[in-house]
Amino acid sequence: VQLQASGGGLVQAGGSLRLSCRASRSIFSGNPMGWYRQAPGKSRELVARIRSGRDPDYVESVKGRFTISRDNAKNTVTLEMNSLEPDDTAVYLCYARIDGHEYWGQGTQVTVSS
Repeated sequence: VQLQASGGGLVQAGGSLRLSCRASRSIFSGNPMGWYRQAPGKSRELVARIRSGRDPDYVESVKGRFTISRDNAKNTVTLEMNSLEPDDTAVYLCYARIDGHEYWGQGTQVTVSS
């Protein structure tokens, strides 16, 4: 499966951005999809993930600001990012976990200026 990410860009602190990721084929809703991010000099961290039957997971630092959603009919997962902070600056990577394998989209840069 291929994942195509879009969105991202440059925004001032307090602004909003939307990231979208579309899979090349249908992914069972029970398989998690979501977003990681990696900032320079930092390890990759899970930002948010979603799968049917469970509440979405968020890293503590984005709770209340980011919202992940999924449209299974369109094979798409979206990350709405509000109240962005400079510490949110990173390359964001879409992923899906299917049958124990992880699939990754290309990274998309999010830069938040202070």
